[in-house]
Amino acid sequence: MTTDLKDGERLDDLGRKGYRIIQNPSAFCFGIDAVLLTGFAKIKEGAEVVDLGTGTGIIPILLEAKTDAAHLTGLEIQEESVDMARRSVSLNGLDEKISIVMGDIKEASALLGRSAFDVVTCNPPYMIGNHGLTGENDKKIIARHEVLCSFEDVAREASALLKPGGIFYLVHRPFRLVELFGTMTKYKLEPKRMKLVHPFVDKEPNMVLIEAKKGGNARIAVESPLIVYKEPGVYTDEIYDIYKPAQYDDRKR
Repeated sequence: MTTDLKDGERLDDLGRKGYRIIQNPSAFCFGIDAVLLTGFAKIKEGAEVVDLGTGTGIIPILLEAKTDAAHLTGLEIQEESVDMARRSVSLNGLDEKISIVMGDIKEASALLGRSAFDVVTCNPPYMIGNHGLTGENDKKIIARHEVLCSFEDVAREASALLKPGGIFYLVHRPFRLVELFGTMTKYKLEPKRMKLVHPFVDKEPNMVLIEAKKGGNARIAVESPLIVYKEPGVYTDEIYDIYKPAQYDDRKR
């Protein structure tokens, strides 16, 4: 199947089941954090899954390739990203498996239904206040900074969307861990698993992957850390196991 690309767009191979994704570098392209989240999430067969702030649909598309979920929904507020995500879904022949909905995370449960999902995933904006602001365009600022929603909005709506016992999967920054845990438990999302991600074995972590259970008991398992690079430009074997990109035969990028 072919698709007409709009000005500035490109078509990227995902290395899974022949799937491809439409992106525009001038807006926002997915990063390794989204890919790692799809490797961390455990999706049961027949699960109903929703991804909050789905961007161009990378998480639902990869989860469809990796799991036996019954259906996946992506919620996104930016019209340009919604358009690219919908065209990517159609390009890959996934219209029966993935729905892309345009809407605000703050209204997610009103739009999609309370207690309607087994799993919620989210790769939310990480930055608060003026932290990390650089002169980016509005689309990138919305993706990276809490200008349209806060983490409290994300946690509140994730809890409302989940069935009792449902699972919330999150990738975020370690410097906000205290806030993340406090906010999740406020909305009955009990952290159950955590994995820190380090760029190199001797560097401090710059990402954290979290699994939380709606209504779960207070007990968390801290998993072995994930190291991204064994040397500059060369991924560790664990990263390649997550990516499994057919085009990288020499395990370098």
